[in-house]
Amino acid sequence: MKIKAVRLHGVEDLRVDEFELPALGDDEILAEVVTDSICMSSHKLALQGEKHKRVRHKLAEEPIIVGHELCGTIKEVGSKWADKFKPGMRFTIQPALNYQGTQWAPGYSYRWVGGNATHVILPNEVMEMDCLLEAKADSFFVSSLAEPVSCVIGGFNAMYHTEQGSYEHKMGIVEGGSLALLASVGPMGLGAIDYAIHADRKPKRVVVTDIDQARLDRAASLLTVEDAAANGVELHYVNTGTVDDPVAHLIALNEGELYEDVIVFAPVRPVVEMGDALLAVDGCMNFFAGPTDTGFMATVNFYGVHYLNHHYVANSGGNNDDLVEALKLMGEGRLKPEVMVTHIGGLNAVPDTTVNLPKIPGGKKLIYTHKNLDLVGIDEFEARGATDPFYAELDRICKAHNGLWSKEAEDYLLENAPNI
Repeated sequence: MKIKAVRLHGVEDLRVDEFELPALGDDEILAEVVTDSICMSSHKLALQGEKHKRVRHKLAEEPIIVGHELCGTIKEVGSKWADKFKPGMRFTIQPALNYQGTQWAPGYSYRWVGGNATHVILPNEVMEMDCLLEAKADSFFVSSLAEPVSCVIGGFNAMYHTEQGSYEHKMGIVEGGSLALLASVGPMGLGAIDYAIHADRKPKRVVVTDIDQARLDRAASLLTVEDAAANGVELHYVNTGTVDDPVAHLIALNEGELYEDVIVFAPVRPVVEMGDALLAVDGCMNFFAGPTDTGFMATVNFYGVHYLNHHYVANSGGNNDDLVEALKLMGEGRLKPEVMVTHIGGLNAVPDTTVNLPKIPGGKKLIYTHKNLDLVGIDEFEARGATDPFYAELDRICKAHNGLWSKEAEDYLLENAPNI
């Protein structure tokens, strides 16, 4: 089968290639990809090339397909897996395979599978590790967002607390406690706010910070204080750039108390150090946002580590259980991953978008892999629609959904957008 895919050939060398997939093995699965959401991890991969810890090929000789937040449909199943998977099943994958102690992952390590492709071959280890999961949502894009949502869920699950005199770690945030989400109105931060409000295990109070008022206003309009209150959570949005003493201000919002849980969504030293200063006794801080700078450092109060039992964790992804939970909560309509999406594009837009991702404002960049579309912000649809009926209709649909991407918008795009 001849396919098109975006492959990494070297540092910042991403190309839309057309090539033949090999014959399907008995222990493999052929699948069609429909959507992929571009992750900051793919940007880091493009910057590092073969130095990235998950790359296992000489890229000039064996380029890899990039992208790992994918959803599509199974087309053909090798005999080994015919009793478990059927053609026509909609799927997503957990890319962190943890196969035989390796760090191999689709989107980083494989020639024939990655999210930015029209079709892929799923290797045996994806199924062996139970990382091929059925996507039951009625749209493709929602299930593409299951992987980033699972990373957020993993962040909450990685938090831990202890009791004095015991070495037992009690995993998860403090139920009914206080949670500070710092620099958290980017796409992953929005997912964290959504999860904190709507998951089973909730804090009593959530304080969200950033220094971009426009992004704070958008977050507050989509994940409202009123909805949080209806779910038993007191929610505050704070622009720390307008506050003389952010730490004192956040403590005051928490009734003069420090925070049991803090999650940091930007690899920025002052933000990390603010998180450290907010930790209560037995408090836990998750440094969620991974830096590209291998020498990144920030000051930690080791008095707090020794005498106040402060804990520090980090996670760069979720596991299978986290992905299953993400799919379940989204399937039940309890989470709104669509709030993460701000831009739509086709396969042709992937190379430039991936390399320049930090320079492009907004949230998630959603790719339709069979389509030839510029990367365009949802808030730009109206202007484009003045001369292009395609974008005029997308603008109408999105405005009918509170300015958000939706199944209706996806269906219209799949029917009317030009193919790659």
